[in-house]
Amino acid sequence: MVVMILENVQSSVRGELTRWMLELRSGVFVGDLSAAVRDNLWKTVCGKMRAGAGMLVYNAATEQGYAIRFHGDTSRVVEDFDGLLLIRCPQSQTEEKSLEN
Repeated sequence: MVVMILENVQSSVRGELTRWMLELRSGVFVGDLSAAVRDNLWKTVCGKMRAGAGMLVYNAATEQGYAIRFHGDTSRVVEDFDGLLLIRCPQSQTEEKSLEN
């Protein structure tokens, strides 16, 4: 299983992905792709993103059973804790200041 989440990309990029994957909602794609097709699609999408961003999640031989790739400035950050991948939502500076008080 492969999941791609794209942020702020052109509709032409999203349209190209619909040839291979199902768009569950705007910018969220899911499909069952071979590793070669997945990697070629990701390379193509990253080359056409411009100012957009994206995340790719796919099956892998890891403890969690999946791997994650990012491209561009996404609204999420992957933190690696001794091989355990966790997603962190960066806090805005105003939230950080309110937590300090």
